[in-house]
Amino acid sequence: MQREFEISTCGQGLYEFTCDVTSWVEALNLGSGLLTLFVRHTSCSLLIQENADPEVQTDLRNFFHRLVPPTTDPSMSYLTHTYEGPDDMPAHIKAAMMPVSLSIPISAGRPVLGTWQGIYLFEHRKAPHTRSVAAHIVA
Repeated sequence: MQREFEISTCGQGLYEFTCDVTSWVEALNLGSGLLTLFVRHTSCSLLIQENADPEVQTDLRNFFHRLVPPTTDPSMSYLTHTYEGPDDMPAHIKAAMMPVSLSIPISAGRPVLGTWQGIYLFEHRKAPHTRSVAAHIVA
């Protein structure tokens, strides 16, 4: 079973889509299986992260901005891929450091996530985008 999820972003940050994934999996009425999610872009990532305290998302965004600042920052002057904007190459670096796919077990017809875990697309670009996440379930 396969499906494509589209996530609209409005700039850098984490965008939760746990409910969309859970609703789809529950509608399939499977007992158990393995769900794979794969983001089809090179400047964003997928994460399973805490969904209770929004400060976690803020801190993650700030940490990665500090770790890999825009190309306008003097510390990034060594980068050569700059013609798509000062956030583009840093977005590719962040995506190379974080997962672009996730594997989540399915049990009793639901994704097996912890109490405070949510599924997020981590947008690394400043401009709005529509991101595609391919989902595949092996039952």
